[in-house]
Amino acid sequence: MKFGKVERPESINFVLPEDHQDTLKVLQKGGSNDVSVYVGCAKWNKQDLKGFYPRGTKDELFYYSRQFNCIELNATFYRIFSEDQFKKWYDKTPEGFKFFPKLVQNISHLKRLNEDVQPYVDQYVANAVHLKEKLGTIFLQMHSNFAPKYFERVIRFVEKWPKELSLAIEFRHTDWFNDEVVASELYDLLESSNVSNIITDSAGRRDLLHMRLTNKEAFIRYVGANHETDYTRLEEWVTRLKTWKNQGIEDIHFFVHQNIEKESPLLSKFFIELINNRLNTKLNLPNHSSDGTTLF
Repeated sequence: MKFGKVERPESINFVLPEDHQDTLKVLQKGGSNDVSVYVGCAKWNKQDLKGFYPRGTKDELFYYSRQFNCIELNATFYRIFSEDQFKKWYDKTPEGFKFFPKLVQNISHLKRLNEDVQPYVDQYVANAVHLKEKLGTIFLQMHSNFAPKYFERVIRFVEKWPKELSLAIEFRHTDWFNDEVVASELYDLLESSNVSNIITDSAGRRDLLHMRLTNKEAFIRYVGANHETDYTRLEEWVTRLKTWKNQGIEDIHFFVHQNIEKESPLLSKFFIELINNRLNTKLNLPNHSSDGTTLF
């Protein structure tokens, strides 16, 4: 994932902004005192995650899903997979594993949420629901040139979205956040519709760190820079997530990307160790054997 890549990461101010003033209000609304945490990578294929799989691994998803408790499923951005494929993914993965699939590009990038997207939405959802209880939040990633002038399209899309399925949206055009009027209208729409406002943490796009939660789900797409700063950035995220936990967050969904993806499992493992220690979770430590040795 090369979105927001910079040549000199050490020159970037990676300090997380203060929370939006309304995030606390959202988190303090009534609900459960329990927090559910899912941490994973974006892909499971061996070509991207070199060095992660033991020699001789034949089924990458089978192995991956026994190391992590989720996957941010980017493959579904490129085409609509069949009902049978979703069933196969379901059958290969253990109880408690979740998929967080990206909506197909026909919806977001080609049709750009115009009036012709509904057949694609219907077909996608009809197939994806065969993940059953392993289907996590479905997310929509808009193109960086999808500007607030298309706000009516967003309203229509959100209103038509099947309410029984969790939805999160990532906006990449800076005016969704730096225009106070637009931002306020967007946040109101997402909050009233129970749609999660994705937070993207990438070196070259600090403007996307709006820190405005619109429900009790923190859906975070973290993009490392293959640099030592990746680790200190993750430490700061754990501090923020602990604050949100104390304030009432119910779902933490954190996905680790890298400009060179082969290091994503290492970063994810480091993050899971921090989460377990600071938030008192008991997530499985990837590639950690029963005798305490590690495989990568």
